[in-house]
Amino acid sequence: MKKILAMAAVASLAGLTACSVSTPAPDGTTSPAAPASSSPASSQATPSRSSVATAAPQSGGAKAACELFNSLYVQYRAAANDPEAHEDVYRAARDAKDNYSGNLKGLFTSLGALAIDHSSVADTGGQPAQASKDAVRDAVFANAGACTAAGVTLTL
Repeated sequence: MKKILAMAAVASLAGLTACSVSTPAPDGTTSPAAPASSSPASSQATPSRSSVATAAPQSGGAKAACELFNSLYVQYRAAANDPEAHEDVYRAARDAKDNYSGNLKGLFTSLGALAIDHSSVADTGGQPAQASKDAVRDAVFANAGACTAAGVTLTL
């Protein structure tokens, strides 16, 4: 199971490195205009998974995301070399990332990847890969301005 989780962490990191941290997140309140249709059935909008997922950041905002990241990071640090505790942080980060978009989502994606990476080597006393650590650091820097503006200082 640890190998599967480690592979998931590597896949998450690959996704993070493909993202640009300088591109602002989509607003979620605006949408491109859809072509007009004469069919009444097609004019009714049904909520998609992405529209539901972006609703949470509007209610919680950057402050909630930054505070949650800080608390999860404290849990990650407290886990020391306990693989199960790291997996708990991974699951919490995975669940949290679905509630945010853009750079805020990157906070939780990178922390989850770091936690699962660390869980795969924790029972041997090993350390997570430097790429996992770097991804968290980059996500913190990418969100520092938004979090500071919301009154929260991100900690590492």
